[in-house]
Amino acid sequence: MKVKVLSRNASDYVRETSQDIHKIKRNFDPSLHPFEKAREYTRALNAVKLERLFAKPFVGALSGHVDGVYCMAKHPLKLTTIVSGSGDGELRIWNLSEQTATWNISGHKGIVRGVCCSPTKSDFYYSCGTDKTVKIWNPNELSDEPINTFIGKSAFSAIDHHRSDLIFATSGSQVDIWDENRSNPIKSFTWGADTIHAVKFNQIESNILGSCGTDRSITLHDLRMNSPLAKLILQMKTNAISWNPMEAFNFTAANEDHNCYTFDMRKMDCALNVLKGHVSAVLDLDYSPTGEEIVTGAYDRTLRIFHSRKGHSRDIYHTKRMQRIFCVKFSMDSKYVLSGSDDGNVRLWKANASEKIGPKDYRERAHLEYAEKLKDRYKNLPELKRISRHRHIPKAVKTAQNTKLIMLQSQRRKEENLRKHSKKDSIPYKAERKKSIIGVAK
Repeated sequence: MKVKVLSRNASDYVRETSQDIHKIKRNFDPSLHPFEKAREYTRALNAVKLERLFAKPFVGALSGHVDGVYCMAKHPLKLTTIVSGSGDGELRIWNLSEQTATWNISGHKGIVRGVCCSPTKSDFYYSCGTDKTVKIWNPNELSDEPINTFIGKSAFSAIDHHRSDLIFATSGSQVDIWDENRSNPIKSFTWGADTIHAVKFNQIESNILGSCGTDRSITLHDLRMNSPLAKLILQMKTNAISWNPMEAFNFTAANEDHNCYTFDMRKMDCALNVLKGHVSAVLDLDYSPTGEEIVTGAYDRTLRIFHSRKGHSRDIYHTKRMQRIFCVKFSMDSKYVLSGSDDGNVRLWKANASEKIGPKDYRERAHLEYAEKLKDRYKNLPELKRISRHRHIPKAVKTAQNTKLIMLQSQRRKEENLRKHSKKDSIPYKAERKKSIIGVAK
């Protein structure tokens, strides 16, 4: 005789403690849940509304500089340390967690044009200015004098340190490569430009560096060679460049024509991507340490965050008091963004505007992850797209955007009219990624 007995394991349905959540068995068969999509859509709509409601990106302003902040550098080894230089020659080292200056000194007689931190010696900071000097500082020293001073032939405009070697590069009338232990440059590069106003080392291929000059050029140099590698000429001047920390050959250039252009150094006759959105010259940019996002600061007093493979910004930050932004940086953990502007303040922003600062318990994390998945699933529906993309921007920027749109439409219309009344194929279409490029020399 065979007897069937119902057997249940108590641990499957009984709570361990009275504070635990009740264990509920769910059947995920879609036919049993006809209103699932409608419910999820409502939840996604609520999630995206809450995201915009809690979007408060501004964390704090680090005030102390008397003049505008013209350059800034993050420390590669210390997460909460940045150094900034201002127009009155003052240098300040900031602690971001405390939002206070830990060290300051009047280091130069003119404008501080460039600062950087040493990746090899964690307490060494470099600065250069219009007074034709490069100075190495150690805040732990009791003296107010620099550890070392290098004197150049002309005013310096930028400085950057090699990732692993004891060498650094400066730009001015030419690109100079300096050894920390020698008083004169060990190598110099020049190719046509009167003044080179930005220089940046590649973080992966560390022998490669890029520079941009007043002759609208972006020049690539190799430390193992005595002459520059290649030169790219654009229609307007490039203000700054930044190398992708994850993709060795890619860099992005901030241009005067309100756009940023991403190039592959092996094939520079066509841009990989064009970042649009600003209504004035882009003055600085920086990649996040993950290489996924780019932050840009412009003359229109706004700061924008782009996905590195998309053409339009995902967020725009601004305040009433913030003036022209001269330098921007991502923090080393990709969670924060820093901006230095003409009003003398260094501002700290959240990279994700609605993210909660502080610890989150397991249930809160799970809820937020679920909300993100819902938003991603329904992101293309009109109502969600409208709410998630909506931003309040300053009236001056909105007016400039409308004017720019009218101008671009007028230009396009004129080109189409020319094509209509010209011989077939005499006026070819030009790709947006090639429009700004005049030529490449090697």
